[in-house]
Amino acid sequence: MTTAAPNRLCRDCLDDPGPAGNRCAACGSPRLLRHPELDRLSMAHLDCDAFYAAIEKRDNPALRDEPVIVGGGKRGVVSTCCYVARLYGVRSAMPMFKALELCPKAVVIPPDMAKYAQVGDEVRELMLETTPLVEPLSIDEAFLDLAGTEALHHGSPARTLARLAARIEERLSITVSIGLSYNKFLAKVASDLDKPRGFAIIGRAEAMGFLAGKPVGLIWGVGKALQQQLAKDGITHIGQLQTREENDLLLRYGSIGRRLARFARGQDDRSVDPDGPAKSISAETTFNEDIADFGQLDRILWPLCEKVSRRLKQAELAGGTVTLKLKTDEFQILTRNRKLADPTQLAEAIYRAAKPLLQREADGRHFRLIGVGSGDLMDAALADPPDLADPDAARRKTVEQTMDKLRDKLGRTAIRKGRGWVPPKGGGKT
Repeated sequence: MTTAAPNRLCRDCLDDPGPAGNRCAACGSPRLLRHPELDRLSMAHLDCDAFYAAIEKRDNPALRDEPVIVGGGKRGVVSTCCYVARLYGVRSAMPMFKALELCPKAVVIPPDMAKYAQVGDEVRELMLETTPLVEPLSIDEAFLDLAGTEALHHGSPARTLARLAARIEERLSITVSIGLSYNKFLAKVASDLDKPRGFAIIGRAEAMGFLAGKPVGLIWGVGKALQQQLAKDGITHIGQLQTREENDLLLRYGSIGRRLARFARGQDDRSVDPDGPAKSISAETTFNEDIADFGQLDRILWPLCEKVSRRLKQAELAGGTVTLKLKTDEFQILTRNRKLADPTQLAEAIYRAAKPLLQREADGRHFRLIGVGSGDLMDAALADPPDLADPDAARRKTVEQTMDKLRDKLGRTAIRKGRGWVPPKGGGKT
């Protein structure tokens, strides 16, 4: 085997594919990497392709060419779907009834989180064999910093990543997509450019030009509400942010303005932190007696939402997803998730997301535990931006902030909302 030339690599044979042509001169593969900064970039984002659906297809080869949706029945939502289903317009978080309207022949499979977690752990082990600097973002994605690994792996980070993707595919029979760049923001952006089984690169020289034409929503933390606010100011593309001074964006948009200015210019100084902050904040309670009644469960849910909110505020974090956890009287654990339009710290927003999830599950079954959590954590500066579509949101935020101040001064029980006033029956240890 020859050594790949700097800035050129065949992803299959890991040799030099030659300076030109659409196929590798050594093995004939079309999966080639050619980039002027290829041997100088070491920050990566690895994302498993259609993770849940890929595992189900792996375990049932008869599904290989079928549109597969992993989700929660007609009243639930799509957890993930395979790329065949995506051709019909099906997307994650889509209501199941809408997904089945678009793709009526889809094979719908209930999620098996224990199985997915096991495969996620196996992927994580292979990543850690590659570099100790692995920062998980979720069960199926992580940042990796491969700086300084050239001597250990006898090749550039790009070559090591190509080998890692091949090992995952060979050992676990699932595929991954990789983004390679010089910082975390651009590495994550790159990993979405060439799915599935992709490997995309964004270098320093091209970053500003690449970002200029992209919508502002590409910037991490810019949700729908902030996009609307930026659009009112005539800013819809990142290139328009590149012309604004950082101080001006800070004055106009608060602390998020710093991120807007820096990410728009391809600047991100965050390091990969394998021992970083918790990926979720949660609270749960186990009942003394099993409960089936939705009203009772709902009254217990609210103070748990308040507890999660309080912990988020204390940690100066905001959550982008809400997770409901239930344990049945037969000790079956159910988890249901909802992605929020914008990250939040507010108990009211957490409760409004969790309550419909609880309503769908409270179908007469008896439960012995309920919990709620907030995931996809990010800086508190991104929490609860103005929402033009919900003018009452600002009032709810002000009310909750006022209640927080009173509780800080007079104690947690000094003031309560009505839904939390009636003590639930069957409450237990927390």
